[in-house]
Amino acid sequence: MSNLKREQSLFRRKPIVPSEGNLKRVLGPLDLTTLGVGAIIGTGIFVLTGVAAAKYAGPGLVLSFLLAGLVCAFAALCYSEFASSVPASGSAYTYSYTTFGEIIAWILGWDLILEYGFASAAVASGWSGYFQSLLAGFGVHLPTALTSAFNPAKGTYFDITASAITLIIALLLTRGIKEATRANGVMVAIKLVVVLIFIAVGVFYVQPTNWTPFLPFGFSGVTAGAATVFFAYIGFDAVSTAAEEVKRPQRDLPIGIIASLAICTVLYIVVSLILTGIVPYNMLNVSDPVAFALQYVHLNGIAWIVSLGAITGITTVLLVMMYGQTRLLYSMSRDGLLSPVFSKISGKSQTPAVGTWVASVIIAFFAGFIPLGSLAELTNIGTLFAFTVVSIGVIVLRRTQPDLKRGFRVPWVPVIPILSAIGCVYLMLQLQALTWITFFIWLIIGLAVYFSYGRRHSLLNGNRRS
Repeated sequence: MSNLKREQSLFRRKPIVPSEGNLKRVLGPLDLTTLGVGAIIGTGIFVLTGVAAAKYAGPGLVLSFLLAGLVCAFAALCYSEFASSVPASGSAYTYSYTTFGEIIAWILGWDLILEYGFASAAVASGWSGYFQSLLAGFGVHLPTALTSAFNPAKGTYFDITASAITLIIALLLTRGIKEATRANGVMVAIKLVVVLIFIAVGVFYVQPTNWTPFLPFGFSGVTAGAATVFFAYIGFDAVSTAAEEVKRPQRDLPIGIIASLAICTVLYIVVSLILTGIVPYNMLNVSDPVAFALQYVHLNGIAWIVSLGAITGITTVLLVMMYGQTRLLYSMSRDGLLSPVFSKISGKSQTPAVGTWVASVIIAFFAGFIPLGSLAELTNIGTLFAFTVVSIGVIVLRRTQPDLKRGFRVPWVPVIPILSAIGCVYLMLQLQALTWITFFIWLIIGLAVYFSYGRRHSLLNGNRRS
């Protein structure tokens, strides 16, 4: 093959079509909003608020959430335009396939596999910690060897509850997306009530002196805190992975993406203000800061309710993260870039059931054996990279396909997409060098997989899937 043809094959673009699959269109704007809230409100509000306040931002955590939320808002506008004009499963992977070409799409898809997979395993690990604390309150204790990831020095070898919840969520997802979103909607309602209870009760225990000094680590602490809490916002892009199961994607997807982000940003800001007002920031480096704050002011009964709500909240995050992972694998497989096992649709539930179980077993393995810290390290950089590519993609697609029908248009192009990309890159630069090194190693492995399998089996290479 000549160099020109080789280059053309690497950047061959997928045509924009409304739908290509056999997934059932059952979701509306309320379903999408609850999916987004389900993915966003969870680990961030119940875990990361305390760590980020104690180690990075102090009471200035509210500015960290504002900064991260602003970057996400710009990215959400870009996602909304793509979701309304390229209404197909796969989120940022599919958007880049139609805009930049196959090799860029593969890199982004491989990046998102890392993001969703490790985020799901990390969330399952966090769920396990809360669940075991709840069991301990009833005097029930699991064998030490089965309480946490592999760490012989501490006598732990496998986190059985983290793996178990992953497989339970897989069972729910394979029963059908409508059933899964109904369960998600109930759990979202519960955790929103719990968050509102914390706000309503906690506001009476705020001591304004706890907000002084407001920026104990300076503005650099605010930006480091924003890079840390960005994990709290990663869920909204999972909404766009549902495109082929939405009744009216051009209208409903932008509503779901923007509404869920707006609701969650407001809640994050209010909770962080109250949390740091109740407890001095240097005492918040705990795994359950919201419950801890209530215990700090001797509201133990309400703290127990909040802990139960946290478990529910983290469950919805896990559900939506795993949903996004399976739909991404479905799209990449359908395009020929991954094994056909991930795009095989179950006739009864009309979901990629086999692929869901394969992915879930792998996630359960990582959740059971790998420590939480190691799982969470790469999630933020993967998300920020995807947001950057999508933001640039809006500008490119406006130029290459100006007449494309768009149900939603980003205002002030190219200013908003450029600000989004700059904000994402800035937050990426706040991450540790080891995170960057590991991220590049993952991408190199992905390129090896692409050139050994994906490129040859791609549908755009003339292959056909049955």
